[in-house]
Amino acid sequence: MTTPGPTPHTAGVTEFRAGMVLHVTRAASPQFVQPILFRLIKVREDWITYHGWIWLHGYQLDARGEAVAQRSIFVQPAGLIVRATPVPAARPSRPARRPPPPRPVARARQGRKSIDRQV
Repeated sequence: MTTPGPTPHTAGVTEFRAGMVLHVTRAASPQFVQPILFRLIKVREDWITYHGWIWLHGYQLDARGEAVAQRSIFVQPAGLIVRATPVPAARPSRPARRPPPPRPVARARQGRKSIDRQV
């Protein structure tokens, strides 16, 4: 038994949601000879298109799932593959910051008394 792979975006599924991760291939548009991962921000419904095509606005993702470019793409929804949201790789933690050194105390004279004050 094999595990199911990505499921194609079918005509029955018409709702795109912000945050969806899509695998965009040549089946979605001829310009994607090299497939990309794309995190959707919104569907550009205000832009006029041909029947069966849509404009999507979002981020192109790298292999780790991190955004590398913001793009608007012109695609056919039937050619998109919906993916599970990739989890960005954990970044190495920084060492704890040391507190800044104490500021020196300067002495000022005011009349006959000396006053301690911080600079």
